[in-house]
Amino acid sequence: MRLTSFTDFGLRVLTGMASTPDRPFTTAELAEEFRISRNHLAKVFSSLSAAVYLETRRGGGGGAVLARRPEEILLGDVVAYLEADQALVECFLSGSAACTLTPHCRLKASRAAAETAFIADRNRSSLAECVYPPLNV
Repeated sequence: MRLTSFTDFGLRVLTGMASTPDRPFTTAELAEEFRISRNHLAKVFSSLSAAVYLETRRGGGGGAVLARRPEEILLGDVVAYLEADQALVECFLSGSAACTLTPHCRLKASRAAAETAFIADRNRSSLAECVYPPLNV
């Protein structure tokens, strides 16, 4: 399964922050560390906050911190959340009728099972297992 850049950025943010989970990180410092557009990263922060993976703080010493312990964040759940608006294949999109095989397709169930298996496999790992040394930002 190929993940979107948005999901890749989200996973990078979470694994980077998990190295020092109580420390607030700003979008600016993580954008510099990961060489990602600050605007893109702001959207990632917003999405991760909406899903309660991050907690944001304003003001001096502000930024974002993990809202849960790294051991409680399952990678499959993160991927499923961040990829929710993305279809593995076109026929998974609601209301899509561009594929001429859709009415008779026998692959859709197989593809759906593969996606479910991928998420389940990722859920065997928590964010804690993906932590790397503290960021130098």
